Amino acid sequence: MGYSPLQRSAEPSQEPARHLRAMIADAQAPVTSKAYHGYVPWMVVGVIVILWWAVSALHVFPSLALPSPGRVARDGYVIATTGYNGYSLLANIGASVTRIAVGFLAAIIVGVPIGFLMASSKIIFNAIDPLLQFLRPIPPLAYIPVMVIWFGVGQLSKFVLIFVCTIPIIIINAMSGAKNVQETRIRVAQVFGADSRQLFRYVILPSALPEIFTGMRVAIGVAWTCLVAAEMIAAQTGLGAMILTAGNELRMGVVFVGIILIGLIGYLMELSIRTVETRMVPWKGKA
Repeated sequence: MGYSPLQRSAEPSQEPARHLRAMIADAQAPVTSKAYHGYVPWMVVGVIVILWWAVSALHVFPSLALPSPGRVARDGYVIATTGYNGYSLLANIGASVTRIAVGFLAAIIVGVPIGFLMASSKIIFNAIDPLLQFLRPIPPLAYIPVMVIWFGVGQLSKFVLIFVCTIPIIIINAMSGAKNVQETRIRVAQVFGADSRQLFRYVILPSALPEIFTGMRVAIGVAWTCLVAAEMIAAQTGLGAMILTAGNELRMGVVFVGIILIGLIGYLMELSIRTVETRMVPWKGKA
């Protein structure tokens, strides 16, 4: 059978349609997935609030012990507009966040270099590691009487407490990140003539950053634990002090407001660290 130009023109006519369908499918798939994942956290929050409302409505616990979501919302509005125990809500939040920020940043500034030094020198490791392992299991409450006696009930004792409780985590993660750098990367950099400074800047530090950020995310939770414990014992301002005062007065709605605020602020701080990590360490999980 001879060559027919009609047959040649008819064959490619199906290709554009197939490519168009594939492009439409590829474009729609990420949008659908992203929309679904975006709703999941709100669905979880909604389920928790519904369960909370149901348990409080059924009086599984006394209303004094478990206030309803509506009552907590009303108490939150009241202390947001008029304050509580002589301090505004913003003042309490600001006091807690400032203490966290100062102590946590100091732990990062001091802890990361110490971790790198421990990874690079056996002598420094042997000198610091016993002290580090000694401090790690000590709970924050054990430090508080010492901190109050040494530094008073002001801000400095809270700064030092957060610093002491979080710096072991920062040091260990920085040291682990520096030690776990792939040897092949170091050898390749040395082959290309990198000196010790370039080796640290372009190989060791980028390879250690993922573990450093992991340590920061763990340490921020520990920092909040230390801070609330300190504020409950030796502070007049802060969310921990507000929770303690409300608990003594059996104002459980205010207690729940403080708990929710600590969780939300801590979560926002963790998200901030995660966002910085995504921008500074885009290669994480890809190599």
